[in-house]
Amino acid sequence: MPTVLRFDGLRVVIYPADHRPAHVHVIGSQGEAVFVLGCSGGYTELRENHGFPGHEVRRISKVLDQHKEALCGQWRQIHGDD
Repeated sequence: MPTVLRFDGLRVVIYPADHRPAHVHVIGSQGEAVFVLGCSGGYTELRENHGFPGHEVRRISKVLDQHKEALCGQWRQIHGDD
């Protein structure tokens, strides 16, 4: 499970051989959340949340949006497309 980004004590992970659409798992001490990246022109969107409070989910989403191009590139490198 490659960690593709770290920030504020959180790890952003893309699992090899994972299903589409392109998404990341954000793992931290408060829990884990899954965000769909929207690489084909959409927005980063929360798919699952296990433990993060709402304000933290919004903050994480903003950071992922800031790194979206690189994260989508990592997804393509691991999976071949979005």
